[in-house]
Amino acid sequence: MKPIFEYDDYHSFMNDFYHWKKRTSAFSWREFAQKGGFTSPNYVKLVCEGKSGLSRRGIERVADAMNLVGAEREYFRKLVKYSQAKNRADKIAAYTEMTEIANSNSVHILQGESASFYESRIYPTLRELAPMMPKATPTEMSKKCRGAFTAEEVRDALAYLTRAKFLKKSASGTYEQVNKSLQMSVTALPTHVRKMHSEMATLAKDAIEEFPVEERNFTGITMGIDDKDYAEILKELENCRKRILSIATTKKGGTRVYRLNLQMFPLTDKVERTEAK
Repeated sequence: MKPIFEYDDYHSFMNDFYHWKKRTSAFSWREFAQKGGFTSPNYVKLVCEGKSGLSRRGIERVADAMNLVGAEREYFRKLVKYSQAKNRADKIAAYTEMTEIANSNSVHILQGESASFYESRIYPTLRELAPMMPKATPTEMSKKCRGAFTAEEVRDALAYLTRAKFLKKSASGTYEQVNKSLQMSVTALPTHVRKMHSEMATLAKDAIEEFPVEERNFTGITMGIDDKDYAEILKELENCRKRILSIATTKKGGTRVYRLNLQMFPLTDKVERTEAK
């Protein structure tokens, strides 16, 4: 499903969301309505078909049902405002607000050469670090990376990030992110991301000893669950990831680059369940 920022009609966005969920799970119009707290099981379907509109309260309920947070939620509000505007002036005002949000939160789809972004941690690290250090040299950035990369490696990585349009460099030598969010092409995902996850997992292990407890956080749960529980927990993790991403991308600037790993994996093989006698 394409990002919300590419839509100019909220009916289409909601309809695409429903059919996307339908393809990936046993989703229904009734469930869609229930998630938004609507008593009528057909209400959301009528909205998607353009036969009904959304009130202010309805907008927030639908946003909750679709797990929209941060910029995505704000864009959805303006999208409804634009579609339901009664006059030209209100429509233009809403569209202007939509454009501003979309431009500052546009999503870069990683494919082709840009998919190489996940081949080494130097690329995501410098994509975040370089804008924090206006006019800094590769040597200065290398030092901030705790010696993980040489100045030459930093220089080459910055050239790649600029060429692949992850960063843009101003005449004064300051780097800026071209897009706030990144999304991996489905076809490129397996081969490029697996190596990155492995590398980051190793760094997480080393961080336990390398950083004081006030600068890092490690928690975990060991639990016995079934397939249904697993699917439900994955949804919660995805919602949490979206909320965290919203916090990280809403503000401009930063003082340090962090990595957050969301990991869940089996410790045993499956057990054949039998009823107790």
